Amino acid sequence: MAEAMILPEDYGELKEFTTQLLAEIKAQAMLIEKLRHQVAGQKAWRYGSTSEQTKQLMLALEASEVPEAAMTAKMKLPPDEPKDKPKRRPIPGHIPRNNIELLPPKDHCTCGGALRRIGEDVTEELEYVPGRFVVNKITRPRFACKRCEQFAQAVLPSRPIERGRPGPGLLAHVLVSKYADHLPLYRQSQIFERDGLDLDRSTLADWVGKTTTLLAPLADAIGKHALKGKAIFTDDTPVNMLAPGTGKTKTGRLWVYARDERPWGSDVPPAAWYQFSEDRRGAHPKDHLSKYKGWMHADGYAGYEELYRDHGIKEVACMVHIRRKFVDVHRSQGSAIAEEAILRISQLYAVEKEARGSPPDQRVAIRQAKAKPVFDDLEDWLGKQLMTISGKSPLAQAMRYALTRMRRLRPYLANGILELDNNTAERAMRAIALGRKNYLFVGSPAGGRAAAVAYTLIETAKLNGVDPQTWLADTIARIPDYKITRVNELLPWSVKP
Repeated sequence: MAEAMILPEDYGELKEFTTQLLAEIKAQAMLIEKLRHQVAGQKAWRYGSTSEQTKQLMLALEASEVPEAAMTAKMKLPPDEPKDKPKRRPIPGHIPRNNIELLPPKDHCTCGGALRRIGEDVTEELEYVPGRFVVNKITRPRFACKRCEQFAQAVLPSRPIERGRPGPGLLAHVLVSKYADHLPLYRQSQIFERDGLDLDRSTLADWVGKTTTLLAPLADAIGKHALKGKAIFTDDTPVNMLAPGTGKTKTGRLWVYARDERPWGSDVPPAAWYQFSEDRRGAHPKDHLSKYKGWMHADGYAGYEELYRDHGIKEVACMVHIRRKFVDVHRSQGSAIAEEAILRISQLYAVEKEARGSPPDQRVAIRQAKAKPVFDDLEDWLGKQLMTISGKSPLAQAMRYALTRMRRLRPYLANGILELDNNTAERAMRAIALGRKNYLFVGSPAGGRAAAVAYTLIETAKLNGVDPQTWLADTIARIPDYKITRVNELLPWSVKP
C-alpha cells in the first residue's frame, strides 16, 4: 500500500503536533519518575528498618514530655508514674565511682556524749564530666550517741531534681546538647547507650522540663536586665507546635529582646531574653515590653506600630533588610541600579566599622561628617531612580521599601547608642533556626516556654564569653538553696572569672 504523501502546506502543522507530543511524553516520563521516587520514599518511611516514622514519633514524644515535666515541677505535683513504667536499672558497675563521705558537723552528741558508727545510707548520683561519665557515691554514715543513743547524720545536699539521680553537670550537658548543639533527646539517649547507660528519651525530657523550671527565675532576671537598656534589638521566628488532638502542628513564635552596648564602648553585660507565644499577634510584644521605654531596633512588622504610638518606644529600622531586597533583585536580574544601591549602602557600613567601639558622642561626630552625606544622597538618588522604572517591578518595590524604612532609620545618625541594623537580634535567632531543623517542633506552650528559658541562659552566657555548660553545671548545683532575692549573683557575668 502506497504511503500518503505529505503536502507542503500540511508539513508545518505536523511538525508542531509532533513537537507538542514529544514534550507531553517527556513531561509524563518525568512525572512517572517523580511518583516512583515518592512511592519508594513512602515505603522506606513506613516499613524501613531505620524508619523515619519512628524518629518523628520520638520527636513528638520528646516535645510533649518536656512541657509536662515543666508543669509538674512548677506546680510541685508528685510525678505521675504509669503502671508500665520500666523499672529503674542500677548504674553499671564499670562507671568509675568518686566516694564522698559526709560526716556530721560535730564528732559528739548535743548531750556531750561520743558518737559511734552504726551504719550508713548510700546515695548514687550519676554525674557527667565532659568526655566521660562518673558516679558520685555519696556516703552518709549514721552515728549514735554512746550515752543517750541519739542519732546523728549529715544532711543530704539539695538536689536539682528531687528523688532524681542526675548530677548538675549531667543536666547542664543535656540542656546544652539540645539547645546549643541541636541534638534531640532521642539522639542523646542513643549516644548514652553506647556507654552502656539506659537513659530513656522520656527520662531526659523529664529532666529538661524540671531543670528549665528550676532555672526560670534566672531567665526572668536576664529579661529585666535586657529591658533596662536605652536601646534594644528585637526579632521573632516561627517554630512549629503540636496542635492537641489533630496530629498536626501549628505555628508558634519565639521572640528575642537583646541588649548589647559594646559597640559604643559600654561595659554593661550583653543579654538575650527569649519569649514564646502561640501566634504572632502584636499583643505579645506589647505584653513583653509593657514596662520598657526607649529605642527599639526592629523590622517592619505591623504589630509593633501600637508600641511606637502609645507606649513610649521609639523605632529604629534596619539597613540589612533594605539591603537584602536589592541583593535579591541583583541576583535574579543582574540590575545595575540594584548593584549601585548595594555599593552605596556598603559606604555606610564602612563608616560604622570606623566608629565601632567609640563613645556615643564620637560615633555621632563620625556619622554626621561621613555617613550623613552618603545617607542623604542615597535617599535622594533612590527617589530619582524610582521615577525612571516600572512601578510594578521588583526593583521599584525594593526602592519604595527602602525609602519608607530609611525615614525610620535616620535617628541613628544623631544618636551614638543606636546601630545601623538589627543584626544583634538576627544573630540571636541563629541557634533557633539551626535547632528547629533537628527537633522540628515543641510539644505545647509549656514546651515553648521551656525552650525560651534554655535559649535565654545559653545564648546570654555565650554573649558574655562564658562556657554555658560549665556555668550551668555550677548554677544548677547552687540554685536549689539560693534565695530568690540573690539570684542576680548567679548571672553569667557575675560568676565570670
